[in-house]
Amino acid sequence: MAEAQDRFNPFFLGGFPNRAAYFPPIGIGSDEIHSLAVADWSPEVDISEDDRGYLLKADLPEMKKDDVRVTVEDGILSVSGERRSEKEDQKRKFHRIERSFGSFRRSFTLPEDADSTKVTAEFRDGVLKVHLPTTPIARSKAIEVKVK
Repeated sequence: MAEAQDRFNPFFLGGFPNRAAYFPPIGIGSDEIHSLAVADWSPEVDISEDDRGYLLKADLPEMKKDDVRVTVEDGILSVSGERRSEKEDQKRKFHRIERSFGSFRRSFTLPEDADSTKVTAEFRDGVLKVHLPTTPIARSKAIEVKVK
């Protein structure tokens, strides 16, 4: 039994490898696209709708506006960024660390009636608000075709 345990220990003692290492960033110009990368954490998001459009609210506590990126491409709204950890203080002894740090990326497929050319965003008090106005969807009108 001890022999079998010794054979399996190397698989479990080192933990699991960083999955993001298998999907390295692809550099394109000055931007980096993290294709299939695993995020370090995921912010909570609420999406609501009223008569003017959609509102996406993301909780990003202790982040700055410059650390958040919002993009719309091919009908996909993406919110990404990085929350940096506090510098380690040698005088401070931590008893518990539950907050998450590192990079994140959330992506959402836009509804057909969202106008992706008029998306706006604001960041205040740790909350990102992304406004997506709606446009009327052209409804198909039945046309009678005369058969000759």
